[in-house]
Amino acid sequence: MMGPLTGIRVVEFAALGPAPMATMLLADLGADVVRIERANQHIGALFDPKLDILNRNRRVITLDLKSQDGLNTALEFITQADALIEGFRPGVMERLGLGPAVCLEKNPKLVYGRMTGWGQHGALSHAAGHDINYLSLSGALHAIGEHGGKPVVPLNLVADCGGGAMFLAFGVLAALLDAKRTGQGQVVDAAMTDGCATLMTMMHTLMAMQQWQPMRGSNLLDGGAHFYDTYRCADGEYVAVGAIEPQFYALLLQKLGIDDPDFEQQWNRDAWPRLKEKMAVVFLQKTRDEWWEIFQGTDACVSPVLNTAEAVQNSHNQSRGTFISVNGIAQAAPAPRFSQYPQLPLPQSPASPQPWQSILADWQQHHD
Repeated sequence: MMGPLTGIRVVEFAALGPAPMATMLLADLGADVVRIERANQHIGALFDPKLDILNRNRRVITLDLKSQDGLNTALEFITQADALIEGFRPGVMERLGLGPAVCLEKNPKLVYGRMTGWGQHGALSHAAGHDINYLSLSGALHAIGEHGGKPVVPLNLVADCGGGAMFLAFGVLAALLDAKRTGQGQVVDAAMTDGCATLMTMMHTLMAMQQWQPMRGSNLLDGGAHFYDTYRCADGEYVAVGAIEPQFYALLLQKLGIDDPDFEQQWNRDAWPRLKEKMAVVFLQKTRDEWWEIFQGTDACVSPVLNTAEAVQNSHNQSRGTFISVNGIAQAAPAPRFSQYPQLPLPQSPASPQPWQSILADWQQHHD
C-alpha cells in the first residue's frame, strides 16, 4: 500500500479503543502494521473482530507472550520495527518482558508509543477508567450540556478519539521525525486526560479573557448563544446553526424572514435566552429538509443534523468521497488527503491471524 507513511513499520499490541484507532490512522496512510494478538484473546464482548473497522489495514499474528518462544518472536518483530504501539495499563508490558528498556536496548531507534487514560505516572495512573472518566477529570465534560441540565456525554469522540488516538498518532509521528534526525528512539506517553486538557485550550483562552462562564449552555460555543445552537423543526428533526460573524448572522436572519429589531442584540448575553425562544418558533415552521433547501450553499452557516446513515448518503460527503464501503461496510475514508497520493488504496477489512514466520521473513528481507 503506497502512502506518505510507506516504509514505516509498526508493531501493535492488540488493545481496545484509542490505541487501535491511532494505529489505523498510521496504517491508512501506508504504514506496514503487524498486530500481535494473544492466543485465545477476547478483547471486549462488544466487538466482532471481523467487523471492527478500527483494525483495518493490518496483518495479524497470534503469539503466546507468556512463553519464551512467543516473547522472542515479538522481540524479533520489534527489532525490525520503526514504532511500537501498546494500550495497556502502566507496568503490563514490563511484566511481559516487553517494556521500553528491553525494546530500546534491542532497537535504539524505536519509537515506543504508550496509550493510557491517566498516563504512565500520576495519582490515578493504575486505576481503571473509560472515556467519560478522562473527559470529566480534564474539565471538558462539565462544559458540555444544556443550560440547567446535566453534563452530556459526547459519545467517545473527545477522550478516546481526539485526546487519545489523535495525540498518540501525532506523538508517534513527531518521535519518528526526531529518530530520523538523531538516530535515537524514545517513549511517547500519551494520556487521554492530557489530550482532553489540550483540546480545551480555546476555552481556557476565553476564560482568561473573561468571556467564558462556568455554567453550561451560557457561552458562545456551548449552545448558550441563539446563533450557535441546534433547533427542532416541524418534522421533529434538527438543524445546526453557527452564524457567528455579523455578515453570516445577518444572512441567517434574512433567510429566516426575521426583521424583529430585538435580534440586533447579537452579542447581548442577557438577550440570548429570549432570542433563542423566538428563533425556535421560526424553525418549527418548516421541516429540516425544507430549511436545508433554503440554506444549502449559503454563508448563513445552517446545516441539517444528520444521523450516521444519512451522513453516508449526503451529497457533499459523496462528492468528496468522505465515506467508502469495504465489503459492504460503510466507513470513513482515510484522512487527511495528500496531493502526492490523491488516490490512497481502498482500506482492507480486518484480517484473520496469519503465520508469523512469513511476515517476519518479509520484514527481515527488506530491513534497511
